Amino acid sequence: MDRITSTPVSWKTSMTRTRRSKNREIRRGFSLLEVIIAVTIIALLATLLLPNLTRFLRSAKADKAKAEVNSLANQVRLYIATETTGDLSDDFTLDVLLEGDDPYLNNPSELIDPWESPYLIIIPGDKNRDFDVMSYGPDGQSGGDDDIVNGKD
Repeated sequence: MDRITSTPVSWKTSMTRTRRSKNREIRRGFSLLEVIIAVTIIALLATLLLPNLTRFLRSAKADKAKAEVNSLANQVRLYIATETTGDLSDDFTLDVLLEGDDPYLNNPSELIDPWESPYLIIIPGDKNRDFDVMSYGPDGQSGGDDDIVNGKD
C-alpha cells in the first residue's frame, strides 16, 4: 500500500523506482553530445577572438616600442647635456648609456626592442636633426611603414 494514496503498490514498481533514483545519483559525468557541444562552442569563440587578440598584441608591441624609443631619446639628450659639449660623435652607440658609476640606463635589456632586436641610433638623424633612436619593427628590416623612430607619429 502506498502511504499517501492508500492504493496498493506492487513490489516490481517499487523496485523500478529505486533503481531509477540510484541511476540518477550515480550518473555524474557528461554525455558525449554535451562534450561535443561544449568543444564546438569553445572552438567557435577561439576562431572569433584569436584574430582580435593577435592584432591587439601586435599593436601593443608597437606602442611599447614607441614609448621606449622616446625614452631612449630623452636619455641620449640628458647624456648630451651632461657629458658632451653639445654634439654626439659619429661612433656613439646606445651602449654608452649603460657605462659609468651612475649609468643613464640600469639594464641592457632596455636596449632591446619588443621583437628582440637592438634599438639603433642614427647620427645625424633623418627624422630629427641631431639623432634618431629607432627600431626596425617586426620585420627587422630598414625601411617600410613598420620602422619606429623617436618623434615620428
